[in-house]
Amino acid sequence: MAILPIVRVPEPVLRQKAKKIRKIDASIQKIIDDMVETMYDARGVGLAANQVGLALRLCVIHVPGEELVTLINPQIVRRSGTRECPGEGCLSLPGYRGDVPRSEKVVVKGLNRDGRPVRYHASDLFAEAIEHEVDHLNGTLYFDYLDGIDKLIPVRVDEREEEEEGAASSPS
Repeated sequence: MAILPIVRVPEPVLRQKAKKIRKIDASIQKIIDDMVETMYDARGVGLAANQVGLALRLCVIHVPGEELVTLINPQIVRRSGTRECPGEGCLSLPGYRGDVPRSEKVVVKGLNRDGRPVRYHASDLFAEAIEHEVDHLNGTLYFDYLDGIDKLIPVRVDEREEEEEGAASSPS
């Protein structure tokens, strides 16, 4: 497995509609493994293939406390309710967050890494992550939902490094 470079805004691949995966072979399995490792390394909850430069309809999601989910050719088939998700961020736009409207619940269907049909009924962070990653696959970024780019909230990019330094210097 390998950690892949995460592409950042304004990289054109982030605005492309990703292509459907027709065959799940060893190369797709390797991409999935690499994307999972990349997502964990970046401390993300989800990662879409175009975030690593591949315009393929593939994403991985791991909400804390839940199982790792791989979605190939995902489609959101139902949405219900509306809520504001405060402080949504993206690995492709580090240093910013935004308060984004999302669905309360979603139903997504697709294929798992073995090519078997799957369907997930999601709410809370899992629903938010599904919408966020499927948006990526459609060339939409979370800040497109904001009233303007000035609605982005800057955050410290080095929070992770400070947390790691703090943990290393904390008494055990």
